[in-house]
Amino acid sequence: MLSVYPAIFYKEPSGGYSVIFPDLNHLATSGDNMQEAMEMAVDCLAGYLFSEKLDSNCIPTPTPIEDVDPYCEDDTEEERKTERFVNLVSVDVESYAEKHFNKAVKRTISIPQWLNNRAMAKKINFSKVMQNALMKELEIVQ
Repeated sequence: MLSVYPAIFYKEPSGGYSVIFPDLNHLATSGDNMQEAMEMAVDCLAGYLFSEKLDSNCIPTPTPIEDVDPYCEDDTEEERKTERFVNLVSVDVESYAEKHFNKAVKRTISIPQWLNNRAMAKKINFSKVMQNALMKELEIVQ
């Protein structure tokens, strides 16, 4: 499922761009150029939403883009002169997580001793067998 959130992009005086997601506790990232800033925004959004989902936290509803003010009330006059715009950032969190958040986790399983002995004798890779079985059970095609 595609997740789409508005983000405020602004040019830094030193070059590069900063990105802020006002709906997500002002989550922020940056990039040396616009392309990198957008890539970092996608990664940042995916990581945040993935983490919140894992923690069973409530994920806020995105604000309509036309309702997002690119300036903060406490911005200085100098800050208000910086080039800013609001853009939508989208990511399929589940798909992105499968490709980028592929950290292995250790699981302990219990099997009968006789089955363990036979598998060990045949030098079976338990992790590989478990991964294949889980993918089949979850109907994941590779």
